Amino acid sequence: MKNIKLIRVINDYTQLKVQMDTGISQSTLSKYESGDTVPTVDNLMILAEYYHTSLDFLMDLTNERKPYPSKKDSH
Repeated sequence: MKNIKLIRVINDYTQLKVQMDTGISQSTLSKYESGDTVPTVDNLMILAEYYHTSLDFLMDLTNERKPYPSKKDSH
C-alpha cells in the first residue's frame, strides 16, 4: 500500500495526526503503510475522504490522486 504512505507524506502529516483526525490507530496505519495488513473497506473510505482521493489510489490501482466526481442525488 505504497500510496497510503505516499499521500500522507505528500500532505506532510504524521501517523499520529492521521490517527487523531480519523480515529484509525497509529499501529493500524503503520501496518497498512508497510503492507502487513490490508485496510478494511470502512477504513479505506475514511482515508479516501480524509485525503480527498479515491479508493483505487489508496489501493495502488491508479496513480491519479483526484477523487471521482461526487454521486449526484437521484431524488
